[in-house]
Amino acid sequence: MFQSSNQVIISPAEKLLTHYQIPNYLMSLIIANNLTKSYGHVDIFSGLNFTIEHGSRLALVGPNGVGKTTLLRILIGEESASEGRVTKAKKLRIGYLPQSKDFQSDSRVWDECLAVFAEVRALESEITILAEKMSDEASASQILERYGQIQAEFEHRGGYTYETRIRQVLSGLGFAETDFNMPIAHLSGGQRTRAYLAKLLLSEPDVLLLDEPTNHLDIAAVEWLEGYLSKWAGAVLIVSHDRYFLDHAANGILEMTAAGVETYRGNYSHYVGQRVARWERRQKVFKAEKEKLLKEAEYIKKHIEGQRVSQARGKLRRLSRIVQAIEQVGMDSVINRKWSAVSQDIHVATSDLSPDEAERRVRGLRLPDHRPPELHLNLRASKRSGVKVIRTKNLQVGYDTALFSAPDIELERKDCAALIGPNGAGKTTFIRTILGQIPPFSGQVDLGASLEIGYFSQAHEGMDEKNTLMQEIETADHSMLPGSVREYLGKFLFSGDDVFKQVSTLSGGERGRLALAKLSLQDTNLLLLDEPTNHLDIPAQEIMQQVLDAYKGTILLVTHDRYLIDALATQIWEIRSKETTKVSLDVYKGTYSQMRIERDKEAERARFELVAAKKTSGSARASRRDPAAKEKRRRKARLQEVENKVVELEKKLAELEKQLETPPEDADELRKLAEEYNQVQDEMDEMLVEWEELAE
Repeated sequence: MFQSSNQVIISPAEKLLTHYQIPNYLMSLIIANNLTKSYGHVDIFSGLNFTIEHGSRLALVGPNGVGKTTLLRILIGEESASEGRVTKAKKLRIGYLPQSKDFQSDSRVWDECLAVFAEVRALESEITILAEKMSDEASASQILERYGQIQAEFEHRGGYTYETRIRQVLSGLGFAETDFNMPIAHLSGGQRTRAYLAKLLLSEPDVLLLDEPTNHLDIAAVEWLEGYLSKWAGAVLIVSHDRYFLDHAANGILEMTAAGVETYRGNYSHYVGQRVARWERRQKVFKAEKEKLLKEAEYIKKHIEGQRVSQARGKLRRLSRIVQAIEQVGMDSVINRKWSAVSQDIHVATSDLSPDEAERRVRGLRLPDHRPPELHLNLRASKRSGVKVIRTKNLQVGYDTALFSAPDIELERKDCAALIGPNGAGKTTFIRTILGQIPPFSGQVDLGASLEIGYFSQAHEGMDEKNTLMQEIETADHSMLPGSVREYLGKFLFSGDDVFKQVSTLSGGERGRLALAKLSLQDTNLLLLDEPTNHLDIPAQEIMQQVLDAYKGTILLVTHDRYLIDALATQIWEIRSKETTKVSLDVYKGTYSQMRIERDKEAERARFELVAAKKTSGSARASRRDPAAKEKRRRKARLQEVENKVVELEKKLAELEKQLETPPEDADELRKLAEEYNQVQDEMDEMLVEWEELAE
C-alpha cells in the first residue's frame, strides 16, 4: 500500500499536483516516522511522528520558528529530512499552497482555472463530434455505444457544472467577475496567491497542504473557505494563526514543538481544553512515578548490604537502566512502552549506578516543559474615565471623498467594540479620525472626560528606526535603569544581544512585541488597537487575549482575528456595502457568533421568500401542462414532506435563537450553541435546495 518517500516522485514547485489517482477508501495517506530537521548542529525539530488519514482536516500549530513551513516542504519533497522517513500512499496527489505564491503565467485567471478541467473539456469536445456523426443514420448505431460511455463519464466528472464551480470558487475567494479575465501577470501578489488557491481547490488533490491560506483573504472570503474545506472529500493539513478559522475548518490538531508532535481530536477550542488537561495529567503521572522510583532507591540503600542484598542489587540494576532511559527519552516513553522497544532508542551504561548516585539522579529528574515561552504582558488602567467614552454625530469618514457614513455611536466605559470590514474600507482612517489625527469628512467625534489613550498602530509608527530596543524603552520610560530595561524586554521574549538590535532590523513579529512592550509602560483607560495580533504566533495571541480580557478600561479593536473578537467584543461595528455606491458602518450589540447567526437568519429568510416565489411561479406553469399523474402526485407528496421538515427546523432554530438571546457566559457553551445552530441551518439549506428543485 505504501512506498518509501525516497521512491515517490514529487513534482517541482512550479507544478500544481502529482498526477495520479488514489483508491477511494479510508486509508493512511501520509505517515511521518521520526522526522528530524537540522541545520548544522542546530535541530529545528526532532522525533516527529504522525499520520494523515483520508478525511482528516488537521491544523498544524506551534510557536513561530518551530519549523511548520519546513515540515510542509519536507512532506512534498521540496526539502529533505535530516533523519526519519515520510511514507506516502501509492499514486498520491498532493496540492501545496505556500505562504506567498509567485504564480507566473501568461494566461488569464479564468483560463488557468479552465486548465484544471482539460480532460473534462476533451470529453465535451468528443461528445460534440460524436453527436454530429450520429446525424448520419448509416453510422449512428456504430457510435451510439461510445457516445453513451463518454456522456456518462462526462456527467460523472462534473462536465455540466465545472464552469459554475469555477465561478463559485473565484467569487468565494474574493474575485469580482470583472477580475475573471484579468491576466495573471497583472495581479498583485495577494491576488496571485488567491488565484493559485482557486486552482488548487478546483484540482481536488487527495491531500491539500495550506500554509497560512487566510493571509490574503478578507473575512467574507475566509468564511467561504471555512465552509468549503469543512466539506473537503480528501485530507487537509493547515498551518494558520487564525484560531477562528481552525475552529471551523479543522477536525484535529497537530501540536508541534522542537521535541515532537502531539495529536488532539476536535477543533482548536477543543484542543485548548484538552491541552491543559493533558499537561496536568502528565505532571500528576510524572510526580507519582518519581515517588515510586525514590522509594525503590530508599529500599536499595537500606538493603544493599543486608540480608536482601541480591534483591537490592536486582532493583539497582533495573533502576539504573530506567533512570538513564528517562533522562534520554522522557518519562512518557519509558512508562508507556515495553522495555524491548525503549532499549532500541537509548544507550545504557553496562555498569550499574551506585545507590547514592541512583538516588541523586532520580531526585534530579525533571518533566520537560515544551510549552512555548510566554509574553509577560500587563496593561494598566488605574485612572477611571467618564461613562461616555466615544460619541459620534452625523459622522462621515474620509479624506477628499467620504469612505463611509456612521450612525450616531456611543461607546461606554469598559465596553469593547470590534471594527471590522474588508481591506481598504477605511478602518485605520476611522481610528485616526477618533484620535483627532485627521478631521472627519463631516459630522463630529466627541471623546469623554479623563481619557488616557493608548494607541497600537498596525504600522507601528512612532518608533525611531535607528534606535536599539534598549533605547526605545528608555525613551518611553526615562526612569528605568539599563538592567531593568533588559529584564523588562526579557518579558517580551527579547533575550541576550537581541536588546541591542536596531528597530530597522526587526521582523514583523518582533516589531509587534516591541510596540506592546512600549504600550504596557503607559497607564491608559482607552485602548485603540489596530491589528494587535498581526505577526503573533498562536501562543502569543492567547496571552494577548487573556490580557485584554482582564483590562479594566475601554477597548476599540480593529482586527481580522475573529476568535479574539468573539471572546472580547460586546458590540461589532462593521463597514458594509449596502448598495453599489453606498457604504456605511453598522452597529451590532452582541458577540461575533451571534451576529453571524443573525446574518444567516436574514439570508435564509430572503432565500425562503425566493423559493416560495419560484414555487408559486412553478405551480402556475404546471397548471398549463399535463404531466404524468403519478409523477405529479409523487412530487406533490414529497414537496409536502419537505415543507413539514422546514417548519420543524424553523421551530428548532427559533428555540436556539431564544437561548442565544440570553447567551451563557461560558465561551465554550456559547460556541457549542452556535455550532448546533449552524448544523440545523445546514440541514435547512439542504431542505430548501430540494424544495427549490421540487417547486420548479
